Amino acid sequence: MSDSDISAEDEPLFIQPPLKAKKGRGAVSNLQGRYELLTREAIDDGWSQGDAGGCSGADAGANCPTDGSIDVDTGTDPVPSWKTQVIEERAKTILSRNQSPDVPFSISLNPYRGCEHGCIYCFARPTHSYLGLSPGLDFESKIFAKVNAPELLRRELAKASYIPEPIALGVNTDAYQPCERELRLTRRVLEVLHECQHPVALITKSSLIERDIDLLADMASRRQAMAAVTITTLDPTIARTLEPRAAAPARRLRTIRTLTDAGIPVGVSVAPIIPFVTEPDLERILAAAAEAGAINAGYVMLRLPWEVSPLFRQWLEAHFPDRAARVMNRVRDMRGGKDYDASFGKRMHGEGIWADVIRQRFEKTVARLGMGVRSGRFKGLDSSRFHPPSVASAVAPPVEVTAKIGASGAKNMREAKKGKSDGQRELF
Repeated sequence: MSDSDISAEDEPLFIQPPLKAKKGRGAVSNLQGRYELLTREAIDDGWSQGDAGGCSGADAGANCPTDGSIDVDTGTDPVPSWKTQVIEERAKTILSRNQSPDVPFSISLNPYRGCEHGCIYCFARPTHSYLGLSPGLDFESKIFAKVNAPELLRRELAKASYIPEPIALGVNTDAYQPCERELRLTRRVLEVLHECQHPVALITKSSLIERDIDLLADMASRRQAMAAVTITTLDPTIARTLEPRAAAPARRLRTIRTLTDAGIPVGVSVAPIIPFVTEPDLERILAAAAEAGAINAGYVMLRLPWEVSPLFRQWLEAHFPDRAARVMNRVRDMRGGKDYDASFGKRMHGEGIWADVIRQRFEKTVARLGMGVRSGRFKGLDSSRFHPPSVASAVAPPVEVTAKIGASGAKNMREAKKGKSDGQRELF
């Protein structure tokens, strides 16, 4: 058959560009969220090589300039860089309550929506869908800061009906992500809790928690504070792609030592365990954390709710194409043949023979190292000394997002937030 025999209709108009990792970002695409009003599809129309990385069409603009960074696959071609936007908002409420039997706390507080750490496996990614945004690159580049969080907390604690119990701080998205250095929302929340002698537990991947040792050490001396540091892998190369803007594994171990030396009880969270990627590190992580001073440990198997599943599979294809199918097959072995099973009692640790093997490895290592299991750690926090704040600061009435994100983005957010009290449903 000659070229002239091939009709124009048989030739594809556009070519689907290959997925490429983006420097400093975990997601490799801006996957459409469930509530977005517009459909996006990355295409290569041959006009611009720079647009092939996912910044054509709806993704183009100030959020996606070319900065000359290097494609991790080829080492040569420049790829788009997604600038981080910190968007101020005034929340309506600040404390979230849950009745999940899978988590050891019932009250949590998250000063931020979205997280610049960019962990590809983050179970909170789908919450950006409620804002009409993508759980992919939007989640790690459009960060919403609840600028009135300390005032809302103060008002909540001043209520006569408030019953104190430990607050988990930063469980959805990291309370110590990069923008916290300037905004200091987490610091101000801790100051309110410290003033009221209210117990708190924190979990983070950031060394920035060391900044607040003065508050946490004083609270810990009264059994009102504890912390956990998440370590997913000891391999810095894997960590740079898996959780690109979080502290390096060695730095997190140093944070455990620093907090421990300050008298703050610290545990390690090995989460998530990813078969054939981070799973071989399980025993070494626990041993390194114990040596650094961690007194208890916990683990969570990889969870892939909603849009996290396709985002994670894209990440696998970009970074571990040789084992992508093997990883997902093992995940499904532990999830009843599915990418994810959200059933209580199964979602954290999975089920089946391979889940049992992981559990036994964890339990035997923890016992050998003399570490405790994190499940009962909240019971050690003391709520008996709590007293309401002396003066409840005036709180401005709730308003919509104050920063401009574009007319279409604002419309999407309003549509997505209909029927939801604060535009976000907590995921535990």
